[in-house]
Amino acid sequence: MMLDLIGSAALTLAQAVGTDAAQAAASAAPAVSAAADAAATAAATGTAAAQAALASGAVETGGQGVLHFIGQSDAVGKSLFVFLMLMSLASWYLILAKGLTHLRIRRRSRKFLSEFWAASSLEQVENEISTHGADEPFAHLASHAIHAQKHHTKYGALKLEESGSTAAFVTRTIRKVIDEETARLENGLTVLASVGSTAPFVGLFGTVWGVYHALLSISMTDGVTINRIAGPVGEALIMTGLGLAVAIPAVLGYNAFVRVNRVYLAQLDAFAHDLFTFLTTGQQVADGSHERNGRTISLASHRGA
Repeated sequence: MMLDLIGSAALTLAQAVGTDAAQAAASAAPAVSAAADAAATAAATGTAAAQAALASGAVETGGQGVLHFIGQSDAVGKSLFVFLMLMSLASWYLILAKGLTHLRIRRRSRKFLSEFWAASSLEQVENEISTHGADEPFAHLASHAIHAQKHHTKYGALKLEESGSTAAFVTRTIRKVIDEETARLENGLTVLASVGSTAPFVGLFGTVWGVYHALLSISMTDGVTINRIAGPVGEALIMTGLGLAVAIPAVLGYNAFVRVNRVYLAQLDAFAHDLFTFLTTGQQVADGSHERNGRTISLASHRGA
């Protein structure tokens, strides 16, 4: 009997404890759910704030660039930018103009040399030059050399510059023509060399000037951050890039034209040697014949023709 009463009391206590725990768990569940909802809301709010900050930064970054830097710079910065643009225009004009000129001269020179060594006499060469004109260095050299040889043979030394033998007078004439053609071919190369050597320093000076003023403006504001410094300094570096963009084509063009001129003048000098030998001796250099473009052609003429 006593045992049955103790068992009933224990069962009643266990049921009471179980009911209270269930009610406590049920009451705690809404609190946990509310906390979870609050955390999710906070995360969503933080994500939206981060996206807004990124969008704002993108807008600010979009306002940066070459034009923005030039618009914010002072008179010195704008002057340097204009100077670099003028240097770039001058160098590209010379590169294009001299490139086309070299192509035209090489084509006309090749045609003249083919006609010169295929001619039957110097009179035919003179007729071709008078008809088509001496519009390239080889024809110019041949015209002056032939005229000098004929003039000195017929009239002798009438002036001081014509003194000496016929060979000496023809030599001076050929040297003068070669000097003139060299000066004509090298015209404009000084500008390319100057642009290639000075443009990087002009751009570097613009960068230094821009960084200096950017740091001054930043020092006058409160709450300096890396974003406030990186933007203006990065824009100032644009001037160095512009200087290099102007200098590199000028340097490449200068080197290319120097090499082309050196090869062309070497060919002109070789032609002058052959022409001088024929005009002064009446004979050609290689046993009365010249080989051009893989074929042998002769110039049948005599001294004083």
